[in-house]
Amino acid sequence: MGLEIVVKDIMDAAQAEVSKMDSEADAEVALILDEAKQNAKRIMGESLAKAEDDIKKIRQQEISSANLEVKRTLLNARKEILEKVYVQAVETISDFSPEKNEELLKALINKNEANGTKIYSNAESEEIVKKISSLEYAGNIDCLGGVVIENEDGTIRLDYTYDVILKSVNERLLKQTSDILFG
Repeated sequence: MGLEIVVKDIMDAAQAEVSKMDSEADAEVALILDEAKQNAKRIMGESLAKAEDDIKKIRQQEISSANLEVKRTLLNARKEILEKVYVQAVETISDFSPEKNEELLKALINKNEANGTKIYSNAESEEIVKKISSLEYAGNIDCLGGVVIENEDGTIRLDYTYDVILKSVNERLLKQTSDILFG
């Protein structure tokens, strides 16, 4: 019987060692699992935070892009309206009555004929210009109206055509016109 007690003691000691090892292994597994869960939560939190940041950035980019597109569309619409206003001004000038045209031509010629020796106009205004001006009539030019005055040798050419005057006024007053139309 002595041997059985020794075997039993050895078995009990081995069993106790196995139990101790099992409980240490279980504690280590629990620690590893807990650490893994904490890492997973941290990674999940970081991923969610990054995803939220990415969503905010994308949303901001989309908003900025949409705002830019709205501004571009608005500017194009304004440009189109300003071009229509310019075309209407050209049409209004084209529709000047003969009296209005003569009145404007007199004002231009009286103010500027001392600066040249030759004068040009469009074909429709030729007779009026010849009647009003003391300058040599040099021929017709393609324009809405008005005159071009030139010196003797043609080195100085003063363009007082309605086309050039309208373009100059339009460029000079474009912002003011835009402010009036669009506030």
